[in-house]
Amino acid sequence: MPSVSILKTLLRELITHKQSPRVNEPDLVMDDLKKVSAYTRAGREDGVMAPVYLFHCAQICEIINSGDTVVDLGCGPATQLAMVARLNPKTNFIGIDLSTGMLEKAQNYITEQGLKNVDFRKGNITDLSFFDNQTIDAVISTVALHHLPNIVALEETFLELNRILKKNGGLYLVDFGHLKSEKSISDFAYQYSESQPELFTLDYIYSLRAAFLLEDFKRLTSKHLKEAYLYSTFLAPYMVAIKSHSRCDKLNQGVIEQLHVFRDNLPEHHKKDLADLRTFFRLGGLHSKLLE
Repeated sequence: MPSVSILKTLLRELITHKQSPRVNEPDLVMDDLKKVSAYTRAGREDGVMAPVYLFHCAQICEIINSGDTVVDLGCGPATQLAMVARLNPKTNFIGIDLSTGMLEKAQNYITEQGLKNVDFRKGNITDLSFFDNQTIDAVISTVALHHLPNIVALEETFLELNRILKKNGGLYLVDFGHLKSEKSISDFAYQYSESQPELFTLDYIYSLRAAFLLEDFKRLTSKHLKEAYLYSTFLAPYMVAIKSHSRCDKLNQGVIEQLHVFRDNLPEHHKKDLADLRTFFRLGGLHSKLLE
């Protein structure tokens, strides 16, 4: 059962009519070393984002296969990417990010993990010209699209990923959705403020303010990603996902078992967070088959 505070926030979103404005993040490229370090520490697999990483990892595992080449747009410090890559050692991953600091953190983390199936390229996700047309098996992006400066850049990104994807390629893009009320944005951003660095909380609120509207995602998905489906969390689109059909040759029992081990080893408060996320997405139409 979601907390009373979250339920109040969702109710507020239902009855609020005026839309809060989208505000770009103060830093579009995260190259400040102090900010990168704080963000990275708080955002690793065992940090406050653990249930979110697990949810997205399970979704991604449904749309990739062994031998695929998978591009991660806006990979950041590669926490999510490393988790997926460990579970899929015969899949090749390429992380793309515009921040030199983030890419250094990402490469160090991949090296520490002993992973051999991940490479990185510095680049803007609106211009993927280093990939030829229809050469990529799957594209993923987890909570990175809001870093884009405007709706034009979001459309350019959708055009590019549509260009590089093979026919019937896999797709999983997930990001925050823009909430109507500034109070709702604040409630979500500060719900874990006591257990994370202040910079991480500030980055969260900046991210929520910079999120694109659900209507924007709907319009651009319908226009450029016709084979994918758009989902949002029930009652309020605090998260939005764009996902292709499942491409798994067959459900990998070993991967499922490892995902279940991650789930079962979560602290109780993180298990609750995972259950809430699964519930709100399931009520919005997006199921989590590999976590059932």
